[in-house]
Amino acid sequence: MLKEGETGVPVADLCRKHGISNATYYQWKSKYSGVQVSELQRLRELEAENAKLKRMYADLALENSAIKDVLNRKS
Repeated sequence: MLKEGETGVPVADLCRKHGISNATYYQWKSKYSGVQVSELQRLRELEAENAKLKRMYADLALENSAIKDVLNRKS
């Protein structure tokens, strides 16, 4: 889609065609323009890993909180 924009197709037409807002187009453009395919693949892998780590952290934080509550009740 970004390549279509580089060819001169109006942004409004592209956004309408793909069902996205102009703001989304420009966010993608700033994030992905000039990125090679291999870099894009690595970026996606890192984003997936980051999401997994955030879920793990949230689970551990919740578990830690529950353990602290149990220990406080026993004291």
